Amino acid sequence: MKKNCNLVRKRYFLFFLFLVFSMQFSQRVYSQEMKLSFNLKNATLKDVINEIKRISVYDFVYSDPQLTSFKQRDVSFTNATIQQVMEDCLKDTKLTYAINGNTIVFKLKATQEKEQELKYISGVVTDQAGNPLPGATLLIKGTTTGMATNTNGEYKIGVPKDGECTLIFSFMGMKTQYVKVGNKTKIDVKLEEDLTEVEEVVVTGYQNIDKRHLTSAVSSVKASDILTPGMTSIDQALEGRIPELVLISNSGEVGATPRIRVRGTSTLLGNREPLWVLDGFIMHDPVNVSNDDLNNPDYINIIGNAIAGINPQDIERIDVLKDASATALYGTRAANGVIVVTTKKGAIGPARFSYNHSSKYTRRPRYSDRNINLMNSQERVQFGKELSDLHYQFPSDMTMVGYEGALDSYYKGLSTYDEFVENVKWYETVNTDWFDILTRDTYSHDHTFGVSGGNDDIRYYVSIGYNKENGVSKTTYTERYTTRLNLDMTFSKKIKANFSMNGNVQKKNHLMDEIDAMDYAYNTTRALPCFNPDGTLYYYNKSAYGGTNRYSNKFRYNILNEIENSSNEYDGNTIGAMLDIKLTPITGLDISVSGNYNRSSTLQEQWWGEKTHYVARWKNAEYESLPLTGSSGYCYLPYGGILKTVNSITEGYTFRTQVDYRKLFGENQQHMMMLMGGFELNGNTTRQISDENRGFVKDRGLQFIDELQNLDDYPWYKDWLNQNHRSIAHGISHQISGYFVLSYSYQNHFTLNVNGRFDASNKFGSRSNERFLPVWSVSGNWNLQENILKNVKFISELRLRGSFGIQGNMLEDQSPNLIIKQGTLEPIYNENVSTIARYPNPNLRWEETQQLDGGLEIGFFNSRLNVEFSVYSKKTTDCFTDVRVSSVNGVANHAYVMNGGDLKNSGYSISLSATPVKTKDFQWKFSTYYSGNFNKVQTASVESYTLNDYLNGTALVDGAAIGSFYSYKFWGLNPSNGTPMFDDYNDRKHLLEYKTLEETVLMTMEKSGQRDPIFSGNFSNNFTYKNFSLSMNLSYSIGSKVRLFPLYSPVVSGVSSEMNVRKEFMNRWMAPGDEAHTNIPVIMSPADPEYMTYYAHFSAGPTTATHIQNFASNVWNMYDNSDIRVVSGNYLKCSSMTIRYNLSSELLKKTPFSNISLSLNALNLFTISAKELKGQDPSQAGFAKPNLSVRPSYTFQFNVTF
Repeated sequence: MKKNCNLVRKRYFLFFLFLVFSMQFSQRVYSQEMKLSFNLKNATLKDVINEIKRISVYDFVYSDPQLTSFKQRDVSFTNATIQQVMEDCLKDTKLTYAINGNTIVFKLKATQEKEQELKYISGVVTDQAGNPLPGATLLIKGTTTGMATNTNGEYKIGVPKDGECTLIFSFMGMKTQYVKVGNKTKIDVKLEEDLTEVEEVVVTGYQNIDKRHLTSAVSSVKASDILTPGMTSIDQALEGRIPELVLISNSGEVGATPRIRVRGTSTLLGNREPLWVLDGFIMHDPVNVSNDDLNNPDYINIIGNAIAGINPQDIERIDVLKDASATALYGTRAANGVIVVTTKKGAIGPARFSYNHSSKYTRRPRYSDRNINLMNSQERVQFGKELSDLHYQFPSDMTMVGYEGALDSYYKGLSTYDEFVENVKWYETVNTDWFDILTRDTYSHDHTFGVSGGNDDIRYYVSIGYNKENGVSKTTYTERYTTRLNLDMTFSKKIKANFSMNGNVQKKNHLMDEIDAMDYAYNTTRALPCFNPDGTLYYYNKSAYGGTNRYSNKFRYNILNEIENSSNEYDGNTIGAMLDIKLTPITGLDISVSGNYNRSSTLQEQWWGEKTHYVARWKNAEYESLPLTGSSGYCYLPYGGILKTVNSITEGYTFRTQVDYRKLFGENQQHMMMLMGGFELNGNTTRQISDENRGFVKDRGLQFIDELQNLDDYPWYKDWLNQNHRSIAHGISHQISGYFVLSYSYQNHFTLNVNGRFDASNKFGSRSNERFLPVWSVSGNWNLQENILKNVKFISELRLRGSFGIQGNMLEDQSPNLIIKQGTLEPIYNENVSTIARYPNPNLRWEETQQLDGGLEIGFFNSRLNVEFSVYSKKTTDCFTDVRVSSVNGVANHAYVMNGGDLKNSGYSISLSATPVKTKDFQWKFSTYYSGNFNKVQTASVESYTLNDYLNGTALVDGAAIGSFYSYKFWGLNPSNGTPMFDDYNDRKHLLEYKTLEETVLMTMEKSGQRDPIFSGNFSNNFTYKNFSLSMNLSYSIGSKVRLFPLYSPVVSGVSSEMNVRKEFMNRWMAPGDEAHTNIPVIMSPADPEYMTYYAHFSAGPTTATHIQNFASNVWNMYDNSDIRVVSGNYLKCSSMTIRYNLSSELLKKTPFSNISLSLNALNLFTISAKELKGQDPSQAGFAKPNLSVRPSYTFQFNVTF
């Protein structure tokens, strides 16, 4: 089946290639080969031009007065060349013509006398990077004489010898340039990019707004300015680029999705991620992920988010909407901000082809890295020997390898003393390089081929892309195919349309969660071999990590065997289409009808083979052994392996009608009124089928062993078969909304704006006034530079803005009605049964956020220096919280959502951009920003939390910030035995009686800080010298706290011989007096008489007996979670550094290429952080595992345009 699927993909890919290259061929047909046939009655010359444009690839440059010398007549041609058509049509006129590629330029005929009075000016028209601009137009000012540049950007035009004249150079997307000829005969022109589209226009998805009239907090960037070679997803490029946007990652594995926060957090229980919008329509994630997982800083999302399948090379610009005024039009889904992505469009002109290739090298971890502070095999053997010399009592069920394994064999009489000594010497020299065995230096590559062009009637952009990114962990990778088609059509002055289609296919391969290669390489002793001397795999008996807890047998284990006989594969595809039709019946009035449809399908397969240690646990026997029969055999899987599948299909649609009306009025047209309104209907359908099958044999033709003759011999497996292992989830969501915008401007001096949206929902009970929540905002903009400071020359811009708005939020899975889940046959009662899936929630209200925002923008020296200040305050009331419901209500451990908390969120940002140096050959651009965000839970949550929630920062505490975590108060080491001491109220236990867990935590622990940063910012520099450019982006984070990797968690019940140990243990307390120079506690043997005193904390007993909450387990776990193990998470990171060279137009003059650029780039080059981290990544959000997969990478990029 997979082969067929791959074959179908290849066929589509080849078909698309054929389509694109067919377009290329058709666009580049030579004029003498193209034959034209048409017949027109009583035609004007403009009629002839329009007909030629309709049936051919030619475009024309002319002015209307030039066409008057043509007398209307019948025109008829059959299989004529373009030269024959032009000669016939222009023979009795004052015009002549010139053909440059696919562009025909009309000009007036010159007499012989005038021809002699001309002089010829030649040159090349390029952009600022030196790339030639084919099809650029130049005119002699005050005349109709002009032409277009050829494919190399070259031109040659005659101008009068006597008298001064000026040439006008223009090109779409570039600023028009006027050049006086004087005595020059060669004029090379560099056109500057017209940044109006990005810098002077803001895209919100519903409107394109002139920045002078913008009253909202929006940050806009061009994708080309932030996208760095080697980045495969646009969200990666946002790090350190957008003020008030924080990107947090806890994994560098391929396909892992970072967490994004725009202006902090506005909800306690709901989704905290921003909304993604692509070309005006909301994007949905391919697979539904619960809010609990998305908000959990330790959760790693490897499936991807809404834009994971979008090729970054197709993106033109990004606008981040931050305040209520900007996001109100998206309603209840936009409380956390909106990221609007706009893709590339076609431009008028001949077809331009581009190819972009990048090759990326990523360096794997090595034991020599400063963040790999682990013992080698000799140090680990010595550590085990020290414990043995102290008569350390190893756990009886511990995996025995290394020194401990050799000693255990000697004690049991399985080896002689001499053999024991030899084994120890061998273990000291093994020094297994687990990082070399399980990780790799990777090579990844990316390819994008695109074509764009068009004329006045239709413009197109087409691209296809392929990306293969290999993970640092061996066998992991992501593969992505993308395609996009954007069409902009002009049928007349009153009818325009935009149409786009896009699709992507993704394939991912990851290791199973139980086989975390990076974690295994980090935590496994190097005294454990991976291979035997003959090269075969070395197996050791390991305690099982699957199956049940009914037995504690050990089975053979080698991680390479687990990797080879398991897989975690993800296949997904998405297709989408969008159509927008705009009618302009009268000037100033636009009526648009648009629709969008997208469908995504994903399949995730997780397979465990019968040769794995994981399956041996379920089988309760090794692969080659027969499982034990009967109830005492505890066999849940007698034959084959395990296959788990999750198949998801998501479909979404949006239908929108919108009316825009703009009117200028007043004596001098000084007033402008803009009114926009519309209705939107959208829906989303999801269907997910999950299944687990046992007895799967992948290597025997993908079969299942499902007919066992002796099934009664395995009662545990039989019981499992009788249960239902397939689950189907089906969700349908429909929403209808209305929205409006009313705006008034006076001479660009000030603008007032009111906008709002009404979303209907039936999730809020029977009271109609709570079903509808109007999301609205009011905002204003005052241009002080046009008023008070108009005569201050060095100030080019001074704009003050402010806004206030209300937003709402809701949870998709809530209902005012009791939800009953229909079940299947219950064998005990022989009846179909139903269970309560969700309690009725008629009293639930909207979660409401009020936001106040202000900003000041200042430009100096003709915008060479720009400064922006922004401040905001958000307060969310009636926050959703979970309440545990007693099982007497019918459902065990069920949570009930209610309105039970308030959240305050505020912050500010300062950003600066400047061009300190700008000369003919050299330019330096500099930008920086600094932003801070502060949040506080103002009303105590009614949810019940566990001890780990407070230690990990997932508990919400009144008066504390989200993500705040707590630590035990470390007092030092006991001078007599080296055990850690804490202020745990041991001497005043009575004060802890009858307290809640939260009250106990606040008394016995201290708040260490928060996991997310408070302040963030960047420094970005770009230097350009002629055709060379160097750019560097530094990002920094301030205010977060990091808990160091645990030292003692693995040794609570004894030191495991298969685990490696951090080198800090070499400096642990070993004798009285050591407490003066170390804070690392002693390792106490379970055989020590005092061991039980410290192993179980006084609060670990039954709460009913002590009336004290269980707030600690033992002193070693307390040490790992104490304040001494908390350090600053501040860091400065070199996110990217790029060197680029653009080949000069002189070198490309004799080639078919108009532009070639070469780039070298480095990502995650270095990080400066607290020395106490000893290399631990400070940007890692999670506390659970070391984030070693965020690695430096180096990329070569090649870009060519022709």
